[in-house]
Amino acid sequence: MTKFTLVLVIIGALNWLLVGLFQFDLVAAIFGGQAALLSRIVYTVIGLAGIYSIGLLFRDSREA
Repeated sequence: MTKFTLVLVIIGALNWLLVGLFQFDLVAAIFGGQAALLSRIVYTVIGLAGIYSIGLLFRDSREA
């Protein structure tokens, strides 16, 4: 689960990089615009992965 959420967070970060540098939203371009249901689902899943990843900051590094 941790690796999956990390991949989603990286995808989100890369999307924000594209938005910041080129004003291009890759998720919206692929899934039909920012208001499209599928885009909103993708944004929500990536956001939830980010929230889950907050817990990784506080996890003991010796845990697997």
